[in-house]
Formats: sequence, C-alpha cells, structure tokens
Amino acid sequence: MEHFDLIILGTGSGNSIITPDFDDKRVAIVEKGVFGGTCLNRGCIPSKMFVYAADVVEIARHSSKLGVDLSVDAVRWNDIVERVFNRIDPIADGGQAYRESLDHVTVFHGHGRFTGPKTVSVNGQEITADHIVIATGATPHIPDVEGLEHAGYHTSDTVMRLPELPKRLIILGGGYIATEMAHVFEALGSEVTMLVRGPRLLRAEDEEVSARFTEVFSQRANVVLGAAIDSVHRIDTGELAIEYSQAGHETRLIADEILVATGRTPTSEGLDLHLAGIACHDGYIETDEFMRTNVPGVWALGDITNPNQLKHTANAEARVVAHNIAHPDTLKKVDLWPIPHAVFSHPQVAGVGATEQHLRGENIPYLVGRRDHGGTAYGWAMEDSTGFAKVMVDPDTRLILGAHIIGPQAATLIHQIIQGMKFGQTVDELAEGFLYIHPALSELVENALLDVDN
Repeated sequence: MEHFDLIILGTGSGNSIITPDFDDKRVAIVEKGVFGGTCLNRGCIPSKMFVYAADVVEIARHSSKLGVDLSVDAVRWNDIVERVFNRIDPIADGGQAYRESLDHVTVFHGHGRFTGPKTVSVNGQEITADHIVIATGATPHIPDVEGLEHAGYHTSDTVMRLPELPKRLIILGGGYIATEMAHVFEALGSEVTMLVRGPRLLRAEDEEVSARFTEVFSQRANVVLGAAIDSVHRIDTGELAIEYSQAGHETRLIADEILVATGRTPTSEGLDLHLAGIACHDGYIETDEFMRTNVPGVWALGDITNPNQLKHTANAEARVVAHNIAHPDTLKKVDLWPIPHAVFSHPQVAGVGATEQHLRGENIPYLVGRRDHGGTAYGWAMEDSTGFAKVMVDPDTRLILGAHIIGPQAATLIHQIIQGMKFGQTVDELAEGFLYIHPALSELVENALLDVDN
C-alpha cells in the first residue's frame, strides 16, 4: 500500500491545490475522466466560446434597428466546434502531461473510492495519505422518464461535440444550462423547443428578471411551461418522439436530438464515503468554515460541497484548502459572501444577494431602485428595450441586500455592486461617492442606485 502526503480526487479546482508549498510533498492525483474538470472541458469555458458565436448572430439579427443591415451568410458548425476544442483539448492534455512530469506527483487514471478514513482504492490499488481532498464536482441530473435512457440523449457534457447541428432540438429544463444552450443552438440555426416543468424560465432568479427573460426568450424558442415529460422513444425514421402533458393535454413532438438540462448533482455516489465515515447531506459533503470534513485530514471543496456549483466559489475554496493543509497553524476561513452568478444567455442575466421575492417572503423591509437600459445614454445607443437593473436596499442601514441585472453586459455590470456589498458601502456611497464615466453603460448601475429613494 503506497503512502502519500496528499491525495486529490478530481482535477478541476482540486488541481490548483498543488502550490509551491507542496514541492517537497508526495502528491497523488486521481482522475477518472479528462484532466481539468468540468469547467475547462465541458462547462464554463467551451460553452462561453459557443455563446460568443451565438451573440454575434444575435447582433446581426438586430442590426437593422441601428440603420445597419447585416446578415449571416452561413454558420459552419464543424468550424465552430473545431475552434473551441482545438483550443481546449490541448490545455487538458498539457495539464496532465505537466503533472505527470513532476517527480513528486503521481497521477492515477481511474475511479477513486474510499475503503477507509484515509484509504482510497483506484483500479484495485489502495493508496493512503495524511491528507485527502475530495474535489470530484457534479454530474448532470437525469430525470426518470420512460424510454429516455434507451432512446439516447445528450447532456451539457456531450452536446457541444455533436458532429452536426441538429435541425430540431428539444431541451428538457429551464435553468441556466438550458437557457445558455438554447441561445447557442437557436442562434446557430436549430429549431429549439424547451420543455419546462415550472412556470417560468430561470425561476431561481429575481421574479421580475425571470418573468422578463421568459417573455423575451419565448420570442426566439418554443417555450412550453408547465410541461410534464411522459415518455421518449425512437421512431422508425431514427428520430426522437417526445410525449408530454401540459394542463391535461397530451402532445407529441418529433426532434433530431434531445438535451437533458435539468440540473446537476454532486458526485458523492460511488465514492463510498460511508466507509470513511464522511458526513453528507442530500449528496453534498458537509464541511466546516475551514473546508474540513468531519474526518480529520479529509477536506472537500467545489460542487460536491457547495450547491451554488460555481467555478469562482470552487476556486476560492481551493485556495483556502491549499493554505490550510500547508499551514495548519494559521488556518484560514472560507468567505464566499456575497456569491454572485451570471447566466450567459441572450439576454444576459446576473445577480448577487437576495431576490425581491425572498425579502418579501421573509418580511424583511427594503427599498427598490430600478433603471432600464433604455433609460441611459449608452442604452439609447444600443436601442435596448428589454434590459434593466434593480437593487434592494435596507431602509435603515442603507446597505444593499441584493441586485439583479438583465440585458447587455449584465455579468460585468454587477461587479460594482458586488464590491460595494463586500466592503459595506451604503447605497449613497456607491451612487455618489465617485464618478461614473459618461456615457458608459455603467451609468445603468449608478441610476438604479440613485433611484432607491424615488
């Protein structure tokens, strides 16, 4: 049985734990899939490269209102796929080759599972370590639908590598993955139908943002709300037949491909965590403020611990874990508040802090400031008529409770408010304490903050 100073399960954010502090330590990395994890290979990075191509198409579609007539002559799907993965695949291969070249690092290719508190089995070989970090991420949730498994489907793990653009694509789900992929495939030429169980797209967002997004995106795709999927099967032509019910009515759709985007679940199943005595709740490994599990020497981070399932939270947790293993006498606490997020669909969405429906449901007093993109100078230039920013503020402390933006550059514009919340700035300090460049789109945030008392 080979012993290491550190075993890392997963090569996403877990790979970044190996800082120079570990140059004199024996480190084992266990990876059953492609080196680099979800974000690099099948998540954040490739999807946004597809999104950018889709954004270009959307700009052309709406250019005539600016007095410029643009058209898209062709979408070369195979060239788009090659551009994305010819860039990404070498990074994964290079990262693996680099780790394998290090004298103090051993890479194990296979599925790791616990056989005891400090023991992991990989391909039948048991290894032990003083410290073990679990960073195995999350996997797509597959709903229990009659015939789905046999008929065949895609998830975000596979859909971006399709050999050809599907003429008709059905997407199950209405969350951030579903809406980002719907934007990509609809813009690039697929006829997209979204079958959504809930009453709105992006229903976890602020209710006003969710309602606006649903309204706008329904003009592009066939959005079916309140849909219950009954069955999926292949017909004689090789096409997919999807049967669903909505408000008591049964409907049958035919498609070339189906994308399942109904959420992601932590990959705790199959790790045999019970054999190590590691505590979990709803599949998520429980950790303390230092990212320690209940088993001494075992740490966890990323999507397997955090239901937010965001790369920036996983990276922050990895930095804390790396420090705390290397410097046990000066432990750092993880501090993720406030956690921002963004949806890179079209329109773009970003948020941080509480939603208005949460504040109302908890009877928390608040003031609202709001500004449309079209109410700012740069918004006029863009001819945007659907985007807006809103902020919720504590009426007594004047601190920001939450903020939400839908529209162009939402993921960038939200950062001003994130910083204000983090460092305890009041709405007045954020609105009037410094100069906003005129006529930059950042005036959208400024005007939303100024609107709080109106």
